[in-house]
Amino acid sequence: MISCGKRNKIAAVIIILLCISLPVADAQAKEPSLPPHLIRTVNDQDIYEGLAALKLLQCPVLEKEDMEAARGNVENCVVRVIMGKAYGSGVIYAMTADAVIIATNRHVLEYWDDAEGIVWFPQGYFMSARCLGSAGNCDVGFLQVESSEFAVETLLALRHVAVDEESSTGPERGTAVFCLGADREVEEMLYQEAVVEEPVRYIEDFDAYMLYGRGFAKEGMSGGGIFDGCGYLVGLLTGGTDRNEIAGVPAKDVAAAYREIVGE
Repeated sequence: MISCGKRNKIAAVIIILLCISLPVADAQAKEPSLPPHLIRTVNDQDIYEGLAALKLLQCPVLEKEDMEAARGNVENCVVRVIMGKAYGSGVIYAMTADAVIIATNRHVLEYWDDAEGIVWFPQGYFMSARCLGSAGNCDVGFLQVESSEFAVETLLALRHVAVDEESSTGPERGTAVFCLGADREVEEMLYQEAVVEEPVRYIEDFDAYMLYGRGFAKEGMSGGGIFDGCGYLVGLLTGGTDRNEIAGVPAKDVAAAYREIVGE
């Protein structure tokens, strides 16, 4: 049997413990419910940067050759490079978190001025850009448009060209290709079909080994794309003759110049 004295002491201890624990319970009850610390809101900018980092903003390529379908996939990757009264062409070569990179010919950039040059995108945008540099051993140079110049929705809609890095030899002789480049009117692009004669031929006028083919090229198309029937970029269109000859920088050389100048 417990005496009254002990009973009072036990009651006092219980009351003291309750007084100590009750405020803690109140604090836990009032504390707001927070989501796990690993969960956060993802916005469009985060999505764009993730897609760019994973190189998932490439234009689609086909499993089977289809010139018209391939043209539809790549035509929004070809841009107009405007330098006062002069103009040339370029392709959206890469997209990073910070920039949209345009590949064009080095000889096109001889007319370029960062303060005045403009890049026209087929989606209807005129954007200022800066020159990143030109290769010393081939007719290739690069422009950069800051991604901050675009609305994020626009960036998510843009696509860069696809390059088959595994192909070291380029398209075979007799491969049907097509060229896309700027026409005289700002909002028009020229589409011309061609055939590869030699994947690599030394052309004295350029003092370089070029992709050589039979087809038509027009003034202003320099820096535009040469694509195969699946939609891969196989070269940058560089020149043509009145004898229906075309020449371009092979895609592997464009890729090497990109790594040299841009460093990715």
